[in-house]
Amino acid sequence: MIHLEFNSESENEGIARVVAAAYMMRFDPTVEEMADVKTAVSEAVTNSIVHAYTDKEGKIIFDISSVENIIKITVEDFGIGISDIKKAMEPMYTTKAEEERTGMGFSFMEAFMDEVQVISKPAKGTKVIMTKMIGGNENLHG
Repeated sequence: MIHLEFNSESENEGIARVVAAAYMMRFDPTVEEMADVKTAVSEAVTNSIVHAYTDKEGKIIFDISSVENIIKITVEDFGIGISDIKKAMEPMYTTKAEEERTGMGFSFMEAFMDEVQVISKPAKGTKVIMTKMIGGNENLHG
């Protein structure tokens, strides 16, 4: 398991992507699997950076672990939280339209990962838990 804690600064999104990619190498992922996980990590961390801490910097926790060839990634913040998770996960929904946000973060996470779980409490923070099986799907792509 790798456990990181970093400030909610935009440049730290890249660090999370690199750590996820390095961790995944032990599973000999396909290029597509690598790109999928890096994109999902980018979206989850960016959501925390952009939405969790509206007027100040805060902490983001990034954990990555595995059981056999299933990778589990958790991105957690302690910011404003999400009052309506179902609404927040709808494609195109954003609370930052004035910043030209697309509202596709959760949609991308769900498209690229096998499972995405969002746990949030207003004024307490948000935890996104994502899992993906690496390998084992090569027969599906023929």
